[in-house]
Amino acid sequence: MGVATATLVETFKARDWRHFDVQLLLYVVLLITVGVVMGYSAGFNDPGAGPGASQTVKTLMWAAIGLTLFFVASSVDYHWLQTLGAPIYVLVLGLLAITMLIGTNLFGAQMSVTVAGLDFQFSEVSKVFMIAVLAAYLASRRERIGRLSTILVAGALMAVPTFLVFRQPDLGTALVFVGILIGMLFMSGASLGWMGLMAAAVIGSAPVVVSMLHEYQRQRLFCFLDPYADAQDACFQLVQALNAVGSGGWLGRGLTVGGEDQRGYIPVQSTDFIFTVVAEDLGFVGGIVVLSIFGLLLWRVLLIGWQARDSFGMMISVGLASMLLFQLMVNVGMVIGVMPVTGIPLPFVTYGGSSLISLMFGMGILQSIRMRSHKPTL
Repeated sequence: MGVATATLVETFKARDWRHFDVQLLLYVVLLITVGVVMGYSAGFNDPGAGPGASQTVKTLMWAAIGLTLFFVASSVDYHWLQTLGAPIYVLVLGLLAITMLIGTNLFGAQMSVTVAGLDFQFSEVSKVFMIAVLAAYLASRRERIGRLSTILVAGALMAVPTFLVFRQPDLGTALVFVGILIGMLFMSGASLGWMGLMAAAVIGSAPVVVSMLHEYQRQRLFCFLDPYADAQDACFQLVQALNAVGSGGWLGRGLTVGGEDQRGYIPVQSTDFIFTVVAEDLGFVGGIVVLSIFGLLLWRVLLIGWQARDSFGMMISVGLASMLLFQLMVNVGMVIGVMPVTGIPLPFVTYGGSSLISLMFGMGILQSIRMRSHKPTL
């Protein structure tokens, strides 16, 4: 115990801030700022959401907690995640099981646990933890990455938490787990042939998975195919989102204005449909700017992975990039009607403390990888 504590203290003291990645932090802060402003705009004319300022204050508070966690995670050597891979996996399963047992019902799903009056979505931090668990496994199998056994074990590791999240039921987060697995296997150099067979098996089981969903989930899932077929009921939210996005034009209608018209009919617009607010208030140009910031962030995440000193650091970076890209594509895609409505948040922008704090923890781990990617100069 004393040796472990001494090692941690030495690691903390020996951190090399000369390699701190300012760009990574800059892009993250810019996206959080977008989220704060868009959240304020979304709640300004929405009496059901309460005063826009109250939501803004909460987001700023979560951002402060997230930034603190970011610097703490940056300061500590990321290899502790590799050392504690097995206990972390057990912790993830425990947190998700607790959510299923005593979770608070939110939009028909047991997605959060209330502690001291605050709601925590353990599935959010579980995504980051599972990236570390999978990275540790794949890093240990570098010489056997092309074998079927490697893919099967990796799939089995991810299957259990994915199933627990799916049974909440939270289809969106379950799909994020799948997206992380595919991205990490692909970038690790796993056999494309074996991955193709696994993908075929997953697609073949899709009808069974769909049959396990609630009726309202199935209706929302397929709305994107023809949203105007049921525009007044199951697809109402998507239709209003499409109208709001279209009304934004090239330069947008301005902050706090959109909620008075089409967007005012969209529930939870500051969460799952936050990009609707971006598109209507800032227009096509504003949307492209926000997507460009995401592009720069993803480029930075992958660059840190390429420069990592070991395969474990590289795989964590790939996992985080896969998670961010998947959530970005699905969230924006569902708002513009080309992806199913699955309730996946837009990273750093969607209103929610659990998501923001978990993402900042993940970015802190990434910063730790960056800071330790160079040999210390004597």
